[in-house]
Amino acid sequence: MTQQSAVEFPGQFRLHVALNVKSVEKSKPFYELLLGTAPSKERPRYAKFEPVDPSVNLTLNEVTEDFAVEGASAHFGIQVKSVAEVHSAKERFEQAGFQTITEEATTCCYAVQDKVWAIDPDGHKWEVFVVLQADAKDELYAQAGCCGPETVSLSSCSLNPPS
Repeated sequence: MTQQSAVEFPGQFRLHVALNVKSVEKSKPFYELLLGTAPSKERPRYAKFEPVDPSVNLTLNEVTEDFAVEGASAHFGIQVKSVAEVHSAKERFEQAGFQTITEEATTCCYAVQDKVWAIDPDGHKWEVFVVLQADAKDELYAQAGCCGPETVSLSSCSLNPPS
């Protein structure tokens, strides 16, 4: 598999925001108006918006159970263009004293990605990731849906900021 992004976007990186919603179908019209574009990818209980301006990768993930527990923000991220940039982010987090979790060739949001996870001092989950295969369509990937650090054992790590 390649070490470079399978997805083109302006600049060197773009912001990623994953939102939990009660209904993708009810939420889509709002985000179409807000961002001025239709979703670039849709799957059951999932929609992805990739406007150029603002350059953002916004996903809506339908969560019917435990919405009150999960809240509206699933996680945040920075999308980069190479595996080397993911490794560089991991090194920066660890040199600053943050623990990380790395995933390689993981299936997430109907794509194959390499990523590193860390948690900020307030508990916000952040990923730095590169998309290695943009639209994974086979049966294994189709069932993967959208992911988040909750599918990784972040709770086993004490991701506290350095003092």
